[in-house]
Amino acid sequence: MTTTSTMDKADFKSKLLTHFDTFQRGAAQDNSPRTLSALQQDAFQHFRTLDLPTTRHEEWKYTNLRNLLQNDFSFATAREASALSAAELAPHLMEHGDANVLVFVNGFYRRDLSNLVSPVEELHVENIGQAREKYTEAIDKYFARVADYQKDVFTAMNTAISDNGAFIFVPANKVLQKPVYLYFITDATRGNVVSQPRNLYVLGRNSQATFVESFRTAGEYIGFTNVVTEVVTQENAVAEYYKIQNETANAHHIGTTQALQGRDSKFSSTTISLSGSLIRNNLNIVIDAENCESNLYGLYVLNGKTHVDNHTLVDHARPHSYSNELYKGILDGKSTGVFNGKIMVRPDAQKTNAFQTNRNIVLSPEAAMNTKPQLEIFADDVKCSHGATTGQLDEEMLFYLRSRGIGQKAAKALLMQAFAGDVLNHIRLEPVRNYVENVIQNRFHTNA
Repeated sequence: MTTTSTMDKADFKSKLLTHFDTFQRGAAQDNSPRTLSALQQDAFQHFRTLDLPTTRHEEWKYTNLRNLLQNDFSFATAREASALSAAELAPHLMEHGDANVLVFVNGFYRRDLSNLVSPVEELHVENIGQAREKYTEAIDKYFARVADYQKDVFTAMNTAISDNGAFIFVPANKVLQKPVYLYFITDATRGNVVSQPRNLYVLGRNSQATFVESFRTAGEYIGFTNVVTEVVTQENAVAEYYKIQNETANAHHIGTTQALQGRDSKFSSTTISLSGSLIRNNLNIVIDAENCESNLYGLYVLNGKTHVDNHTLVDHARPHSYSNELYKGILDGKSTGVFNGKIMVRPDAQKTNAFQTNRNIVLSPEAAMNTKPQLEIFADDVKCSHGATTGQLDEEMLFYLRSRGIGQKAAKALLMQAFAGDVLNHIRLEPVRNYVENVIQNRFHTNA
């Protein structure tokens, strides 16, 4: 079930502006006026002046927001978000074993559905709204200091209404033994709805932590998730970050992940997109100190009319750093994909090693892939490379499998699993890897 209207960009933005006024008055909660920070007010002013992107914008050349903007959305309240029961939530969770679990419904933290198992000396967790008072120093230093709301309209929109989401702090010299799973569920069972979670993860010096963000949609109405996550790794910290999207065919998702790395730190990101209507993943890493390592892995396995746009930026601002990027895509049906990966090496970033690869397989004549790897190098003592390929299945390999008595669809499924394996092998969390492998296997083996 879907409901649409003839809204255009002006109507869509006008509705958002009205919602901000409601948010500022606090009408969604207790009818008491909110005290918004100067930063939120500034973000709102930028949102008011920035244009919603069209295909005339170079960064949105292959992604048309028309189908998103024509929908009329409501903005859920905390009371509405609490309507989803544990039984209704269960199908959207992974078999994650012993782990820290945080659940957000339409952007609102559901403490009753969450569970923290790590000791407080290893893990500090607050709703982002309450963290402003309890962790003032960290919020002032890092919140919205990496994610640029001054140029990106969706980041500005999220920043202006950044009252719900996860603030996570891992103290210095602590190794978080249990991963943190964050489930962001869009409850679209009662109508079209907007969800805007805002997250900030800070890892202290010499600390280690693993985060898994999972995005799912419940219900047949249209959901729109506009999420911003900032990850800060201080000196010698190690962060593993996973983003898993498996939403409904009526789900729209615009997500921005911003990472800021300190000296000798390591940041590894894996982005998996499996289903949805329109998905835009922005992953930006700023290497702002020496001897850093960044690994970016991505896999998108698409069918139907799903559109996925992966935009990545690795900004090497300091010398002696390393980055490696591998994104792979499998496109079937009428799906479309976009990969725009940029590596920037600034003048001071000598001795940089940076590598980028994008490989795609298009299974259907109605599917399409647009890929644009980019290098911008302003230093002379570097090693950098990039490359992209888009093709079809290897017919010789398919024939070989068929000649061994394997059916056509089963043979294709085996080849697709092998193709995806280069990315899946980098998923160190077994529950996450098993979940993704099962989704892919079930998709390709259907009617095999």
